[in-house]
Order: sequence, then C-alpha cells, then structure tokens
Amino acid sequence: MKMVEERYRFFKNAFFIMLGVLLSFLILVFIITFFTIGGLSTFRDRVAVVEISGIIASSREIMKELERYGSDPYVKAIVLRIESPGGGVAAAQEIYNAVLKLKEKNKKVVTSMGAVAASGGYYIACASDRIVANPGTITGSIGVIAQFINFEELLSKLGLKGYVIKSGRYKDVGSPFRSMSEDERKLVQEVIDDIHSQFVTAVSESRKIELEKVIEIADGRFFSGRRAKEIGLIDELGDLNDAIKIASSLAGIKGEPYIIYPSRKFSILDLFFRKSSFSDYLKDSGITGFINVYYLSRPFGIR
Repeated sequence: MKMVEERYRFFKNAFFIMLGVLLSFLILVFIITFFTIGGLSTFRDRVAVVEISGIIASSREIMKELERYGSDPYVKAIVLRIESPGGGVAAAQEIYNAVLKLKEKNKKVVTSMGAVAASGGYYIACASDRIVANPGTITGSIGVIAQFINFEELLSKLGLKGYVIKSGRYKDVGSPFRSMSEDERKLVQEVIDDIHSQFVTAVSESRKIELEKVIEIADGRFFSGRRAKEIGLIDELGDLNDAIKIASSLAGIKGEPYIIYPSRKFSILDLFFRKSSFSDYLKDSGITGFINVYYLSRPFGIR
C-alpha cells in the first residue's frame, strides 16, 4: 500500500513539474512574440493596407478582409492599394459597396493607386474618402466592354456546323457559331448602356462632379494621374506611404500608427490548379458561351 502511495505521489509531482515547464515555455514564447512581432504597438491604433491587384474576377477574399478590419476596433483606417485595370462588373460593385459599409462604421478609407487603377479599379476607388495616385498612374477608363468571337467562317471551311436548341430567341445571344442579329446587338447595347449609366452615376455622386461633366469623359478614355487630378477624378499625387499618412490623419491617429500589411499566402495546390493563360483568354474572349460584361481597361501597350 505504501509503495502505491509513493508511486502516486511520484507521478503527481512529475505531472505538475511537466505542466510547470509547459506553462513556462508558453509564457516565454508569448513574451518573445510580444516584444519582437509588434510588441506594445499591437495596442496602438492601426492602419490596414488591403491589396486589390490584377483582373478583378471575384470579390470574396477582398470583402472578407474589409469585413475583418471593419469589426476590428483598433483599425481606424484602411488603405486600398489598387493595381488593377478592372474586371467583372458585379465584383467591382460588391467591393465598392463593402467600402461604403466600412465608412458607415466610421472607418476612414484612402485609395493608393499603383501603375494602373482603371475602369473597375477606379470604380472601387471612388467609394473611398480620398484617392491618391502617382503622376504616371493610368486611371479613368470609365466605361463598359463586352466581347464576342465568331467561328462561323472558320467552321464552314472545316466542314463543321454548330447547332443550338433553345427556349427563346435571345437564349444564345453571342453564340460563336453564328453572326449576331441587329435585334441582338440592340439588346446587348441596352444592357451595356444601363451598366455604364450605373458607373457614371457612382462617379458623379462619390466624386461630387456634375453628371454632365462625367458623361463627357466617360467614353472609355484613360488619364495619367496628373491629368486625373486636374479634372477631379483623384485628390492627391503621391505614393503608398503618402496615402497611409493621409489615412492616419483623417482617422485622427496621434503619432505613428501600426501598419498592417497584407500577408503573403501560398498553397502548393496553386501549382496544380492555376488557370492557364490560354483558358483565361478563352473566358475573356467570350468563347465559353456566356456573355461577359466588364468594367475593364485595355491600355495594354502602356507599362
């Protein structure tokens, strides 16, 4: 019986010793992390930088970031770093509305434009409190584009013919197997004009520019950052650091804010499931069989 009690005390003491060592280790890790990764700065007011880059095909990840910072009481301002020629209409509009919701939570939002922030990229920027661009930034390109491709003559030369069975006369508008009729062109143009009108209205209301003046330049033309400032499309000339300083000032942050930069995420699955440039081209050209409408700028020759 005595041996059992001694063994019990031994394991009990060993358990508490191991627990103490584990707790000491965790406390040490916390202290090292606290003083090397942010330290006391994590309790300071923050400015978060959100990157919007490339063709905007989906809004999901950007909206998750914006929602997270919107609910963080320490984040007082967000800087949108836009490096994009635009993309899908709905995606741009969803991000635009997400930015407006941030402002309703008393968060200050400033846009910093990179080399290109045009069309849908500019649409998103309009929702922010202030827009900062480099003098050589390509921006503007207020307009809508839909592209179609026709294989009719090529298929004829190959001795091939496409057949479509549909429930209504407009169900296969934009089909690559035949030419588009005038009625179909008119239908597509009406949709394009409506979406374009939404873009123009958003610019007019957010930038406080008369609608007629926006219409004058809303023909797809793009501008340098310097010219965009002259006509009121942006507010300041400067870089990302300037935008961060402006955001900090607008938010009333005293002293140097703690800057949250985007984390770089990488998955090995990206190596296997990345889209090929050819498949992207097919989708962008409308060969997939759907009508793709974009807030997208095409000044590809400008770098």
